[in-house]
Amino acid sequence: MNTLTSSSEVQRPAFLLPMLVLSLLSCTSLWFAGNAVLGDLTTAWNLGPHALGWTISSVQFGFLLGTLGSASIGLPDRFAPRHIFFVCALCGAALTALPILIQGFTPLLIMRFLTGVCLAGIYPIAMKLAASWYSKDVLGLAMGYLVSALALGTSVPHLIRGVGKGLPWQGVLLVVSSIAVCGAFVVLTRVPEGPYGKHVKPAEPVEEESSKGVLREIFASKDFRAAAFGYVGHMWELYAFWAFVPPMLKWHADYHGYTFDVSMWSFAVIAAGGLGCVLGGYLSRAVGSAHTASIMLLLSGVCSLGAPLFFFAPRALFILIMFIWGVTVIGDSAQFSTLYSKSAPPKLVGSAITIVTALGFGITIVSIELVSWLNDSFELPYIFPLIALGPVLSFLFMRHLRHHEKAERA
Repeated sequence: MNTLTSSSEVQRPAFLLPMLVLSLLSCTSLWFAGNAVLGDLTTAWNLGPHALGWTISSVQFGFLLGTLGSASIGLPDRFAPRHIFFVCALCGAALTALPILIQGFTPLLIMRFLTGVCLAGIYPIAMKLAASWYSKDVLGLAMGYLVSALALGTSVPHLIRGVGKGLPWQGVLLVVSSIAVCGAFVVLTRVPEGPYGKHVKPAEPVEEESSKGVLREIFASKDFRAAAFGYVGHMWELYAFWAFVPPMLKWHADYHGYTFDVSMWSFAVIAAGGLGCVLGGYLSRAVGSAHTASIMLLLSGVCSLGAPLFFFAPRALFILIMFIWGVTVIGDSAQFSTLYSKSAPPKLVGSAITIVTALGFGITIVSIELVSWLNDSFELPYIFPLIALGPVLSFLFMRHLRHHEKAERA
């Protein structure tokens, strides 16, 4: 992370990016906390076959409404980002632990939904904090580290479940919540907003005309539209893959008649995305963010399309392809964040990030529920080629940015 330097940048606090990365990793562990214990809850609460889809979709829906609500009032650009992050992380941690006291599938869905709302004040805000400290020439690499934290954070509950074999589901939720609380305090005390950040003070009213034209102003740029819609196509694939990594691993093991630790391997496959984000960050400095994103889209799209073949491959080849998929499915995410952060109006960067994130996570609800619904009638290997629609369309949206980037670098 020490490579993130530029002669034109101001002096940053020591260990700023590592602290932000660790905090985001800690707090995004809240995302899949419900999934990690769902096997125990299915037995304890006699849940139905669609419990997985509903559990993760409730988080995604909460995140969607949270981001839209936040953007509609300009919250990310009106208040100190670290204060928003801190409050949302504490609330999310409390909601994640609450099923220990209030049990039942309906209360679980409500608490998962509210956790998603809280995550809307964590993930986009961390990106805004990074954008406030790093200029355009190194922002792509900084975003790569942050999105790697998201990948690692979402895999943490599976790691806790896998390592803590004798740990009851209540213990898993408590550990995840405690980790998130630690991350919240680190951001509050050690990660202020940087000199590139701009926000309106709460006491300053937003002009009515400006408020009505926020969306128009944000989407006025062709570059921004290309990056935004490319991101949406990428998200169509990402969370459908992440949500169904454990069922995919279990399907292959059952079909070929072997047993292994699904939780630990799920952690490994999802966490591999952290490597993809960092590699994507370095690659972006050589070929640009648009070309890096396009390379990742092609590779992950091939994995989606090839599912009917490699699901029947021997164990070693299957695991290798799952790791490649895990690396590439999110290796482009930071580059999309960089592209739409750079092309958004400077005074509306926080709202722009939040709006695009809302669109992206909104589409994940559709793809997750589609896979869950189709799984009633079809085997998983034959469903995932439909998910390739996302990276294919995203690659096409990126055509304008690839040409633009090539011209700039010529």
